[in-house]
Amino acid sequence: MHSVPVATACALYHRFYQSASLRVYEPYLVAMSAIYLAGKVEEQHLRTRDIINVCHRYFHVDSEPLELDSQFWELRDSVVQCELLVLRQLNFQVSIQHPHKYLLHYLLSLKALLNRHAWSRTPICETAWALLKDSYHGPLCVEHPPQHLAVAVLHLALRTYGVELPLGSVEWWQVFCEDITKSIIESIVFKLLQLYDMEAKCT
Repeated sequence: MHSVPVATACALYHRFYQSASLRVYEPYLVAMSAIYLAGKVEEQHLRTRDIINVCHRYFHVDSEPLELDSQFWELRDSVVQCELLVLRQLNFQVSIQHPHKYLLHYLLSLKALLNRHAWSRTPICETAWALLKDSYHGPLCVEHPPQHLAVAVLHLALRTYGVELPLGSVEWWQVFCEDITKSIIESIVFKLLQLYDMEAKCT
């Protein structure tokens, strides 16, 4: 899958569980359905058979792809039915605005502010994109506006490498997004770092 359909699948999944219970709805089935639905939303068609086989392989590493038997068709029907459930739960509102385009715009603007050598010797772009991608492991993508998330990951990337921006009458993030504050940025960064902490504890 391309980056945007993956992000859409994650956002659909997290939005679903904002109003649904993990104890009631099987998360792995919802995840498969979210992937299937995201492929349609972002016009990257994915076969249900491929989604099912990839997910099956995740749980059974050494297994062969599923045979086209009754078990497969039951699972396929479950994915399709769950897709309808997700659509109803989200009131058919599946168009999602992602922070990717904002982050790209912000990075291009920052590149013009920094000197060429400072920009080339620190992987700010790569780090910001990686942080944004990782943020989709939790519900940050549905808890905050896309502009706020883009500013926060860029702030963390700059802070990671100790890159200082020229001082002006307002902070750089206020130039990009008027309604964001330092406390909002710190809150998003804190939640993002908690995701890494949670993943470390699970491995």
